[in-house]
Amino acid sequence: MTKDPVCGMEVNEGSAIRLSCNGREYFFCSARCKDRFLRKPFFKNRLFVVGSVVALLVLFSFFVSFLRPFRNSFLMYLKTIWWAVVLGLFLGGIIDYYIPKEYISKVLSLKKASTIFNAVFLGFLMSACSHGILALSIQLHKKGASNPAVVTFLLASPWANFTITAMLISLFGLKGLFIIIGAIIVAINTGFIFMFLEKKGLIEKNKNIVDVARDFSIINDLKLRAKNYKLRTNTIIADLKGVIAGTLTLSDMVLWWIILGVLIASLAGAYVPVHFFHRFMGPTLFGLLVTLGLATVIEVCSEGSSPLAFEIYRQTAALGNSFVFLMAGVATDYTEIGLLWTNVGKRTAIWLPIITVPQIIIIGYIANMIFR
Repeated sequence: MTKDPVCGMEVNEGSAIRLSCNGREYFFCSARCKDRFLRKPFFKNRLFVVGSVVALLVLFSFFVSFLRPFRNSFLMYLKTIWWAVVLGLFLGGIIDYYIPKEYISKVLSLKKASTIFNAVFLGFLMSACSHGILALSIQLHKKGASNPAVVTFLLASPWANFTITAMLISLFGLKGLFIIIGAIIVAINTGFIFMFLEKKGLIEKNKNIVDVARDFSIINDLKLRAKNYKLRTNTIIADLKGVIAGTLTLSDMVLWWIILGVLIASLAGAYVPVHFFHRFMGPTLFGLLVTLGLATVIEVCSEGSSPLAFEIYRQTAALGNSFVFLMAGVATDYTEIGLLWTNVGKRTAIWLPIITVPQIIIIGYIANMIFR
């Protein structure tokens, strides 16, 4: 038995609500006590701080002409990604409320090859851009997906999902399939490497994973839940409140990172000359490395990045550079790495670019050799 740090009630660790914070484990008698424990003064909230900085810059842009390009760039990015972010957060809220941990642990936590392939397949079903996928990835981690599965899902989803598949083929023709297949290869390879690292204790293990009986059937459990579900006004209201609560919790975790990413990308888009891209992003190893560096800063959304990647290909005829721009944007972007660092684990975040960047450069170089 241990005590709830908020109300002082003695609770059983096995049935209490658990929270890992700053290397310590806390146990709560209720979600209300947990929320009170996590509540901070609004001026210390990272979402409030980052949002305030952006709001002030946008406000000052009406009086300082130098900031007007930033405002235009920021609003353009915001117009591009807002729906994907909202969709990703809402789907994350649905997962938080409706999907039991046993389901995620059953499908995405086993130390089997099927776990990695399940993560890729799940990514194909998710028609949300990279920033919507961020929210879903963290929600899957909270629900018990293993860290290798989370990383695989994060890498595969933005470029292997159905919507982007159609968009890339419409832009690049059949060459778009090379980008999609390359993304899947990187995601699968990285997933298996992360499995090895997890086995050797070189990355963190997800403490949210729950033990699931071998004979546990998701389909049978769904049938039982559907049979017992009563469609009433009170039930619908309770469900809606639960989804909204999950969405708000997830927003507090990831939204400040997304806003920070858009802020930096907007500054780059506003003040980096356009001719720089065309001059230094040719079909050479140097061009690939320059593209890699720019993708780290500029990547904002898969839907928004795809036309820009096609423009790089149209101007330079370097399909490999387009692949690097798209894929490296997810693998090296500070938003993704920051979210992994704070929510999944520092070692997981550090290993992500170490493992993915060499693969991306090699595939990009091969593409430039093949599609000359």
